[in-house]
Amino acid sequence: MLTALMFVLFFILIFINLPVAFALGIAAVVVILLDSGWSSLGLIPSIMYSSISSFTLLAIPFFVLAGVIMGYSGISKRLIDFAYLAFGHRKNGIVIVAIVAAFFFSAISGSGPATVAAMGALLIPALIQNGFPANRASALVASSGSLGIILPPSIAFIVFGVISSDFTSVSISRLFVAGIVPGILLAVGLLVASIFVSKQNKQLMKARNEAAPVIEKAPLVDVLKAFVKALLGLMIPVIILGGIYSGMFTPTEAAVIAVFYALIVGLFFYRELKLKDIPKILIDASVQSAVIMFIIGVASLFSYIITTQQVASTITSSVLSLTANPFILLLMTAVILLIVGAFIDAISAFYIFIPLLMPILLEVGVDPTTIGVMMTVSLAIGLFTPPVGLNLFVASGISGVSSESIVRGIGPYLIASIIVLLIVMYVPIVSNGLPDLLGM
Repeated sequence: MLTALMFVLFFILIFINLPVAFALGIAAVVVILLDSGWSSLGLIPSIMYSSISSFTLLAIPFFVLAGVIMGYSGISKRLIDFAYLAFGHRKNGIVIVAIVAAFFFSAISGSGPATVAAMGALLIPALIQNGFPANRASALVASSGSLGIILPPSIAFIVFGVISSDFTSVSISRLFVAGIVPGILLAVGLLVASIFVSKQNKQLMKARNEAAPVIEKAPLVDVLKAFVKALLGLMIPVIILGGIYSGMFTPTEAAVIAVFYALIVGLFFYRELKLKDIPKILIDASVQSAVIMFIIGVASLFSYIITTQQVASTITSSVLSLTANPFILLLMTAVILLIVGAFIDAISAFYIFIPLLMPILLEVGVDPTTIGVMMTVSLAIGLFTPPVGLNLFVASGISGVSSESIVRGIGPYLIASIIVLLIVMYVPIVSNGLPDLLGM
């Protein structure tokens, strides 16, 4: 009954537009007090502190800092310049540019909203200049930004690895590598959806043909020069994954190395990063990290109650008494997370639903790597799903187009993403093939 009260109170607080972190914390604290009385107040900071003091979670603020530094270093402009010279002359070239640039920056930032914020200011005006309506241009960038939590170094995978360690053993390094192929599939799916929409919409095609500037194929030497300029930024995910795979350092150590690498590149090679920018960078990174860590802290209270009240074992027994078919259970899990992801962020959702859903899926033999990738892809889709998809609001703030208008252009990208999710769910080699091939 107490757990049911906690969930009811949580969703009531969400419904009245209280921030998710506060809704989680208030609901959990009320239930803890009802269960153990005022004497349990001392337990609350202890639970929160123990949840964020993990060495593994220390990777999050460092990856955030590395992403902010690279944002100030001009890497986003260099990525777009390279993609534009390489693909801009092709039919639907601007779409390819947008998705390729978002793909590469996602592999640097590890965050969906950060990818939209960094790339949107350059990509949305370029898409509009090529004849895309503002709402469709914003929708494409918002959906492409979802790659940020699927491709390494994904903050979501770090959190998943920490929480799932209570139930099974799956390393964050393996999860990082497992996200590469699904990320590529999602990028291809978004590209196909954009091309399909353009061909089906004759008015859009006419506007694009009239508006799009004539772009001649760039000489190979210019493409190579642009690639070399972007190469130092593109090396960050290579260094991270290469170092982790080779055993030279852990994901947390990789995050620290990424910070120093980003500083060296920004200060001494790109020279767009100035010493006077360092205080602002540290403030931006601190604010972003504090938000994430606060969410983890209060969400851990939620997870603590689910564990101590033995809710997971009760739900597992109840669900398995109805069906033990892994295909049905995977579909149920995906539907739950798609709905939840439209309202709350991935970190909060992981702390609430991993203790509830993972034991069920493990019991019927679903691979833990598949579970991690499937859950992450489901919640990545939530980043651009109304009503509360965070990427939608970031894209809206950049383009000046209302989020309601952007939602009207999101349908094709949502369908393409769900198809990719189904492939990830039911074809385990998609997530397991590459890490298995590398012996991880």
